Amino acid sequence: MRLSNAVFVMSVLTPSLPACGVQAPQPQPATGSPVAPSEILKPALDDVRITLAAVKLEKWKRGSIRDEAGSNINTIQRDLQETLPPLLATADVAPESLSKVLPVTRNVDAVYDVLVHVVEASRVVAPGDQVSLLQQSLGKLEKARVRLDDQLQHVAEAQEKQVIDLRSTVQTQAAQLHATATPPPAPVCPAPAAPAKKKKKPAAATAPKPAANSTTTTVPATPAPATPATKPQ
Repeated sequence: MRLSNAVFVMSVLTPSLPACGVQAPQPQPATGSPVAPSEILKPALDDVRITLAAVKLEKWKRGSIRDEAGSNINTIQRDLQETLPPLLATADVAPESLSKVLPVTRNVDAVYDVLVHVVEASRVVAPGDQVSLLQQSLGKLEKARVRLDDQLQHVAEAQEKQVIDLRSTVQTQAAQLHATATPPPAPVCPAPAAPAKKKKKPAAATAPKPAANSTTTTVPATPAPATPATKPQ
């Protein structure tokens, strides 16, 4: 079964938004809105439904190949009537949503795969006109699948780009907010020079104290010279 190459796992990788009022920008819509999946698939699915209803198994050669083809045809018809319609209705509401469209692509891939077996069986045991009709229906369904897969891939790429742009914007705003909120570092002042040490003055010499047992010698005072008396005239 051909797997869709448009599958991208979207995790809201979006980082936590910083506080202080920083807001992430709203994602911009992708250029060219996607088409509803039913608009792409419905013509091909209707053609498959009409072709399978016109198949005359009684004209096929009997045997296990015809029996297996009949079982496969019933499986496809049941899928077209019961399984696909609600999936398409859900996807048509949000054609840009991968989670809504991927179930449709997986189901259509399964229908295509079973139809391939019916066409191969018809080439062995079915009349030529029925083989031709089945091949034409298979070709139309293949083109519709490719178109839906291409659209799904474009949507996934656009959403991936939006996530990358959003992350870059948030990181830039966070860096700007951090630069605004953080004050500049204080200027580094040179350390003051240490004061010069004052030189200590030398201590004054002190007179030696007299010994305790030494005797003190008293020097007699010298009398002042007498003034001569003045003779009367």
